[in-house]
This record gives sequence, structure tokens and C-alpha cells, in this order.
Amino acid sequence: MKLAVYFPALLLTLSSYFQQKPILPNVFPEPNANNVCTDAVVRIRFETQPRLGKEGKITVTDLDGAHVAYSADCAIKTIQRTLGGFPNFNSYPYTVNDKEVEIPLLNLKQGRTYRIDIDWSLFPGLKQTLHQNNPTLSWTFSTRTQIPKISTQKLIVAADGTGDFCTVQGALDFIPEGNQLPRIIFIKKGIYPEIVAFANKNNIKILGESRDQTILAYTTNEKFNGSGGNPYDPKNQSQNSGNTSAHIYHRSVFLAHHTEGLTLQNFTIHNTTPQGGSQAEAIILNGLSRARAILKDLDLYSFQDTLQLNGQTYVTGCHIEGDVDFMWGKGPCYFKNCTCVALRSNAYYTQVRNPKTNHGFVFVACRFIGADQVRGNYLSRIEINRFPYSEVVVLNCELSNAVASQGWLLQTKGDSNQLHFWEYNSFKNPHGLALDLSERMSSSKQLIRPKDSALIDSYLDPTFVLGNVWTPKL
Repeated sequence: MKLAVYFPALLLTLSSYFQQKPILPNVFPEPNANNVCTDAVVRIRFETQPRLGKEGKITVTDLDGAHVAYSADCAIKTIQRTLGGFPNFNSYPYTVNDKEVEIPLLNLKQGRTYRIDIDWSLFPGLKQTLHQNNPTLSWTFSTRTQIPKISTQKLIVAADGTGDFCTVQGALDFIPEGNQLPRIIFIKKGIYPEIVAFANKNNIKILGESRDQTILAYTTNEKFNGSGGNPYDPKNQSQNSGNTSAHIYHRSVFLAHHTEGLTLQNFTIHNTTPQGGSQAEAIILNGLSRARAILKDLDLYSFQDTLQLNGQTYVTGCHIEGDVDFMWGKGPCYFKNCTCVALRSNAYYTQVRNPKTNHGFVFVACRFIGADQVRGNYLSRIEINRFPYSEVVVLNCELSNAVASQGWLLQTKGDSNQLHFWEYNSFKNPHGLALDLSERMSSSKQLIRPKDSALIDSYLDPTFVLGNVWTPKL
């Protein structure tokens, strides 16, 4: 399943707006609405894909406090926000999804009345279509007076405002830092145009109502959100102890840092950066040696660097698409029954940078396939002089014609004695046809029974791979 989400930098086609009415029926929140979420996303619905201008201001005024609560100049194209305690996130003042223009409003106050003013220049021709004389497209709404109790263990996110929050970020912001209380964030069906980031909050399960109809989507990447880096790089480790570190990648749609007991299940994360648009993860988990993170039944879409996992993670039943090193990180990670889809020929499924102190990425009963006509992809590549302990173990996995006959790639010379590029029982298709392994890289290894039975059985055990005596419970 692929999602078409359009952002301000992209060219949009001309369309008409809804017919003139004295009250705007096709906006959310509706004019004069009450009980609106404090993290509402303003939506303006057109009959066809909207035509957007190159300038125009969006202003939200707190009428009770007599001050501007939000302002964005759309000619600038980007604004900076603090998300989940992380400063300096670039975001768009608005996004476009099919026929809707979406404007995110975070951290409004309870029980206040707000007025939205949007310059007509943002929507060329709309003022004339509506026969309006007002200086701006304008309406008011009021936020709810009550929010859930801080002890609430189940929070509901709904894009249409029928839940506790309108955004996933709003629900996560509600949970206090250092949380240990088991919490469930249930996301209703809908498209959520947001970057999600949080840190130092534990025992959270984020559950989607529908795997393919509950969608987090945004266009963000190294070019757009280039601050930060890998917190597990030794040069950054002294500076990444808190959630405000400048050395945390900002380029993913979903970022969780220094968390334990996180479960993500049954929804889609789509980084809509186009191919060639630089490194652009759908998800980054910067966990710990005892992170106990579970990714279950997720669809993850991007191109370069789709999934970055640093810390103890169990991944099961997931669909993961990308084109260059689209599964990478420090590990340890155990993948089971996942489908890994290469979107470009002559590229790489993984680049795993684990140290000697923990295992890398282990794939059990997974499928390594490709889009049509994709060929020549390596299961993994590594610069062995930088990461001599890189470990990628592939057990009982289906390898399609998208996988290169060499299987693996070393990009630099070095001692390969500590390298674990291992396979056991790789087969060609669901019928179990044998593969020709005669061209495999010499530094890789084929495990065989009974000679390697003890080793094979160990790597089939997630507790052995993940460490710290953790057996994932789904």
C-alpha cells in the first residue's frame, strides 16, 4: 500500500472550492465548534485537489487571552518547532493530502476560544468563488474544558476530534517524562500528517485500529531536518544522555529515544520523501540494552534508511520497504516473519553497526524480495575497518531473485575473523527450492546441521539474540 501525500514544495493542480455558504461547512473544527482537542489539526476540505499560492499567513488568536497562539508565514515554507522535548524540528506550516489542506496546531489551552485567520492569497481565486468581502478566511472554535486524568491508562487518538487527542504527538506529550505506568495509545483510522518524537517515557503501547488505514505520514529527511546524528557514535555519546541532545537524528517520521517497554502495533508509517531525497527514516528507535521494544504488524515505507534500530528490539510480522541500507543500526534486533522489499537494483538490505558487546540483526523465517525487475541486492554491506563485529544472520529465509548471488559485500579490506555474515537454510521461494550458493562472498558462512546445530538453535532463540534474559511476549 502506497500513500500519496503532497507538501507545500510540490506543484499542485488548479481546482475549485466548495460553493458559497454563510457558514463554512467543510472545515474542521467547524465554525463555533466546542469541545475541540487542544492539539487540533485544522482541515480545509476542497472538492478537488487545491490550488495553493506562494504566500499567505495563517494566524490563530486566543480571543480569551488576547494574544496570537500560532502564526506561520507560508512564503517561508518551513517553521521550527520543539517536538517531544527535542528542539529545532523543521516542519511545514501546512500539508496537503489529496483534497485537504491540513494545518497542525499543537498545545492550545483548555477552555479557550480561538479565531483562525488565513490570508486569501494562500488559496488563489477562493475569495472570488465564495464572493467574500472579509479580509481573511476566518472562523472561531473553542477547546474542551476537560482533558483525561493524568493516571489514565488508555488514550484515544482520532483525526476527526472524537478521541482524547487529535494527534499521536499530543497523546505522547500528555504522558509525563519518566512514566512507568502501562499506557495504551489507540489510534483510530485516519491519516496523521505529523512527525512524532518523544524520550524517557516507558511502558507505552501504540496500537492502530487498522494496519493499512491508520497512517502516520510526513516528508522529512536529512536535507529538511539535518540536525543531529547517531547517539551511539562514540564521539556523540557524552552528549546524548537527555532528550534535548543536538546529536539525535531529526529526520524520521517516528522517533523514540531512551525508552523501555515500547510496543508499536498494527499501523503504517510512511516517510513520503521521494527516491533520491536523502536519508529519510520512517522510524528511529534509540533504545537501551534493556529497551524491550516490540514492532508488530507494521507497514514501514520509505527509501533510504527506512528502519533504524539502536537497542533491544523484536520485530515481527512487519512489511519493510526501502532502497539503500534500509534496515540499519546498532542492534540487537530479532526479526521474525517479516517481508523486506528492495526498491532499487544493486543496493543493500542492511548495514549493521553492532559492537562486540551485543548481537546485530538476526532474521528468522523472513522474505527478502524486490519490486519488479529489481536485482543484485546484497543482504548486508559493511566497512569492516570501522565495524569489524558486524553481525547479520539469516535463518530459514526466502531469498528471491532480488538478492545478489554474492549475498554479502565488504566495502573495505580488513580482518573478517569477527564478522558474522551467516546463513542457514536459505531457499528460493515458498516451495523451498534450493539456492545456488556457489558465488557467496568468501568471508560469509553457510551454517549446516549437524555441525552447527548448537549455533543455529541459539540464533533461533530471541532471548539469546536480544540479551538481558528478555523473552518477548506478544
